[in-house]
Amino acid sequence: MPHPLHRASSRRPRGTRTVLGVTTLTLTLTLTGCGAAASEADGGEAVAGTTCRAGAVAYGDVDPEVETPVDEEALVVYSGRSEELVRPLLETYAQESGVELSVRYGSTSAITAQLLAEGDQSPADVVLLQDAGALGALGDAGCLADLPDELTGQTLPAYADEDGRWVPLTGRARAVVHNPGLIAEQDLPADTADLVDPRYAGQLGIAPGNASFQAFITTMRVLEGEQAAEEFVQGLVDNDAQIFDGNDAILDAVDSGRLPMGLINHYYWFEQAAEVGAENVTARLAYLRDGAAGSLVNVSGSGVVSSTDRQDDALALVEFLLSEQAQRYFAEQTFEYPMTEAVPAEDELPPLEELQAPDIDLDDMASLSATLDLLNRVGLT
Repeated sequence: MPHPLHRASSRRPRGTRTVLGVTTLTLTLTLTGCGAAASEADGGEAVAGTTCRAGAVAYGDVDPEVETPVDEEALVVYSGRSEELVRPLLETYAQESGVELSVRYGSTSAITAQLLAEGDQSPADVVLLQDAGALGALGDAGCLADLPDELTGQTLPAYADEDGRWVPLTGRARAVVHNPGLIAEQDLPADTADLVDPRYAGQLGIAPGNASFQAFITTMRVLEGEQAAEEFVQGLVDNDAQIFDGNDAILDAVDSGRLPMGLINHYYWFEQAAEVGAENVTARLAYLRDGAAGSLVNVSGSGVVSSTDRQDDALALVEFLLSEQAQRYFAEQTFEYPMTEAVPAEDELPPLEELQAPDIDLDDMASLSATLDLLNRVGLT
């Protein structure tokens, strides 16, 4: 199905392209970043700035491996979502719209740090990230354009950016994956605080280097304060939490009977079940549902870079990512929660309203650097 909205590029044409979409809706993009800061002019007078300011916000570290070349003659996408996951969807969009894409892939923290380091000299036109905190950091640095109400109004209000600088694309719930042969359901942690109970010493798997775990700790810092979060992380260390590289590795260890339980995002289990059959997956999921950090429903999301000179094409891509076609792809292929009313979540997923997610403005999760400092102090990074 062709994308229903196409806009001509504001850059110089780069050869013949076939345009499959037709204009059905007019949206206005305001290319001013939120959270503008002051810079010093020659005479020392502060001058208000509204563009992406290099170095204005700290968020993770630049990874030289993501500094791969991009084609600045194409629409440039910085993606913190994996190539395996989003490339099919982006290729579909490019084919149907006729808009050439050049995508730089990397971890969400590294991609975000890259754009923050580049500032308004970045070649990026669109960002696609797996963490609301990263999107909030870019917004705070003035790196994201204000999006039109016609676009932001399509998403679920509970997970939207109040300042309209990015849109949520998918929801991703924290869960306790467990092996019923090693730990009975009635013996699982009852709430987030229970995760560091001494009776679970050596039984819990975590992935401190993973963005979802870092978002979980950032949420705890925001909700409960720095001291409580540090005490919790120290409790994980003291309780001999088992360290893994990522959610996949935790799921594999639990499913194979090498570990009783671990913290992951829900969709890893569903992807495994879709691949091998649910009847062949020993591990099961439990949700803490306590309104604390362990019940976090984080979002992936997208925004338009404020320094782009292809605002129409950039906006059209973000709109496509919210379309029924794209939202259905995420729901059916990755088993994440759609962020529009047009597409329901898969029947196997618990309804979002039943997960008792914490009452938190997802933009407040932008302080990753402080979380990384905490994890480093306690010895988890």
